[in-house]
Amino acid sequence: MKTIDLYIIKNYFKTLIVMLTMFIPISVLVDLSQNIDKFKQHDLSFNEIFIHYYDFVWVFGYMLFPIFLFLSVIWFTSKLAMNSEIIAILSSGISFYRFLFPFIISACIVTVIAFFSSMFLVPNASKNYNDFEYKFINKSKKIRKTENIYKQISDDDFIYISNYNSNRNIGYNFVWESFDGSKLRYKINAQNIRWVEKDSLHRLTNFFVRKINNNKETIRFQKRLDTLLPIDLESISPTIYKAQTLNFFELNEFIDFENKNGSPLINQHLFERNKRWSIPISALILTIIAVSVSSFKKRGGIGLNLAVGIIIAFIYIFFDKIFEVMVEKSNFSPWIAAWTPNFIFFLISIYMLKNAKK
Repeated sequence: MKTIDLYIIKNYFKTLIVMLTMFIPISVLVDLSQNIDKFKQHDLSFNEIFIHYYDFVWVFGYMLFPIFLFLSVIWFTSKLAMNSEIIAILSSGISFYRFLFPFIISACIVTVIAFFSSMFLVPNASKNYNDFEYKFINKSKKIRKTENIYKQISDDDFIYISNYNSNRNIGYNFVWESFDGSKLRYKINAQNIRWVEKDSLHRLTNFFVRKINNNKETIRFQKRLDTLLPIDLESISPTIYKAQTLNFFELNEFIDFENKNGSPLINQHLFERNKRWSIPISALILTIIAVSVSSFKKRGGIGLNLAVGIIIAFIYIFFDKIFEVMVEKSNFSPWIAAWTPNFIFFLISIYMLKNAKK
């Protein structure tokens, strides 16, 4: 590896770190100014707030690192261009693709770090961050599906709850249907089902069981029944951010479980898994675009390059959010939604790279 390669790699990471250390503290201060009254209202200690913002930095930094990286590469490459260093490098016989090589190496390193972070480090921070947000800041915001919950808990068993109260761990209008093929074996209806923590059992209130055996039907009514059922009320209605809090292996198991149980949020969980792959890969694509945009002198200088970069960054964010909403509000493919922004910008990077080479 030549000296110029080491020089570019060194400045690539140096500029990225500077960009992160500039903007992340600003974002922390902005968020703190917006929520300081709520922190006082709940009488939170300095340690609790500090831990919250430690998690905030991980979540916020990972979410926007492709944009920070994109702008940092534009800034650094524009400085090289303004100082005529790129012209000198290319005039020495080095091709533009060879000049791009250390940028690609740097982007690959960032991609690996981002991938590892997204799979194992960010999920834990996300859990703490979201728990804090919904407990102290967005208390009124709905964090789980609580109405008309329908789940398949095995190949032949289905349950339904019209309303679930997570604070009391109780479900109302509980129905359990068990089938033998297409034939109904029995059906349980209860006014409510509650998990009794101290006794580690389920309590059914005002329930009746309808059994069908050899075309004979029997019905039994009971005021209360304490029993242990193979269901977990908490897992029936997980928080909407549950998938964000799981590491790579836990997420795969969770998706398999939710898919088997017919979760209405399965597309959002699949989208989350695909995003953990697509966001790190975006570092490569955005690096190529950034170098292509800012490799040569322009009349507007660094300012013009940054302006163009900010516009491109906002377009990327716009596409990303549009497809995320499409997954949440419809049956749009989570795989297509997660990868389309990268695919579009990959095509843009090829076009810009060809123009930059000319």
